Amino acid sequence: MLVLSRQRDETIMIGDDVEITVVDIRGDKVRLGITAPRKIQVHRKEVYDAIKRENEQAAKLRPQDVPDVVEPELRPGERNNGSEKKD
Repeated sequence: MLVLSRQRDETIMIGDDVEITVVDIRGDKVRLGITAPRKIQVHRKEVYDAIKRENEQAAKLRPQDVPDVVEPELRPGERNNGSEKKD
């Protein structure tokens, strides 16, 4: 891990596109400003971990685990636009 010291209004560059600026320091809290291209997602670590867990759980689902999404049941009288199963 690289450890850097910065003061208020000083910036760290990550590559050519990401800037991290120390915006404020109050007691034991540091406020950071992050400038990055829209294609780069920026999250707090706990949010990133939660997203990762949700994605892993969703990847484990099988089609039969979510039948209403894969094959919604039709109510009497509804049509399925020709995609009904024929016996």
